[in-house]
Amino acid sequence: MAHPASYSLAVPPVEARSTTEPSRIPWYVWCCAAAVMCSAVGGVWDISWHESIGRDSFWTAPHVLIYLCGVLAGLACGYLILSTTFQDKSPLHAASVTMWGFRGPLGAFICAWGGVAMITAAPFDNWWHGAYGLDVKIISPPHILLALGMTAIRFGTLIIVLAEMQRAQGEFRANLERMLFYSFLFLMAMTVGIAQEMTNRVFMHGAKFYLVVMMGAPIWMAAVSRVAKSLWAASIVAGMYTALHLCFVWILPLIPAEPRLGPVYQKVTHMVAPEFPLLLIVPAIVFDLVRRRVGTLSRRTQAAMLGSACLVSFIAVQWPFADFLMSPASHNRFFVTNEFPYFIPPTSPWVRNVFFPTEHTSIEFWTRMALALAVAVVTTHIGLSWGDWMKRLRR
Repeated sequence: MAHPASYSLAVPPVEARSTTEPSRIPWYVWCCAAAVMCSAVGGVWDISWHESIGRDSFWTAPHVLIYLCGVLAGLACGYLILSTTFQDKSPLHAASVTMWGFRGPLGAFICAWGGVAMITAAPFDNWWHGAYGLDVKIISPPHILLALGMTAIRFGTLIIVLAEMQRAQGEFRANLERMLFYSFLFLMAMTVGIAQEMTNRVFMHGAKFYLVVMMGAPIWMAAVSRVAKSLWAASIVAGMYTALHLCFVWILPLIPAEPRLGPVYQKVTHMVAPEFPLLLIVPAIVFDLVRRRVGTLSRRTQAAMLGSACLVSFIAVQWPFADFLMSPASHNRFFVTNEFPYFIPPTSPWVRNVFFPTEHTSIEFWTRMALALAVAVVTTHIGLSWGDWMKRLRR
């Protein structure tokens, strides 16, 4: 007898959809996409809330929006799994996996788990703040559980879209590829955003900053370039990331706010905007250009060349751009580098516009930079391998 927690991917092959079928994206894909957007907007808004007002209540608008992500994805994918399980004539029945006696798309199970994790994190987060104070830290145990749930929903949405896309043809596949870029956008945004405490502009002249960025961004550039037909797949995702981030930078300051906790070191009259987005669009363009030249080489060789190009081009643009962000020329409504969270003291390097050294010797700097190069190559290789696996998804 099979173990009750076992599941099987052994289902009959699924034929591609006919090109005569309507090119409408299924309702459950839209529900998952909406859930992902809720978590993204709510997450950035919540961080700004902490930095502008402080944690005044669990039932703030951004918190509600974040947990709406778990509720929406959990209910939609839960219903999808149940309907696929108990309806033999469901069009997804043959294109599903079996898990714990239930049938459904693999991505639906991942999203459902993510929804449960997010809802579980809610009371845990409320208890944590009650026990340890109204903190302004991003990384804490309940936030990690919440981030895992949000990541699962974003990854599950990507799997659902991929499975649909690999079975589709013609206009329907083209529509799903746009949704694919959307899914990769939010995975990249979460990977970069969760490390924002280590990617502040004060660290941009240190090797640790580049090491942290190379741990995440190349994976998504490499993976999307493998599964999408567009020659500019990485550039499209990085461009969408930049556009979304700029919306947060320019829209959040339009919302009035003032601190409700102390001590207050900075005058705040509106929501504090996030930092200006990293210039990932440049290494993404370089990535797309280089991969056209190395596409016939082995995967390891491609990873070495693409990862190296990604890191070098990123350093080439981000390093001098960091100097600009530290200068008075960036103190305007466009770059918003002259506004800080209310709890940042005037003595902070961030407020003083000076770089914080993360390495204290040249040997330490170049050792860590070499590590960043190795990490860029490894994460690119992982992304390429992951993308090749994604291309085979049908369920």
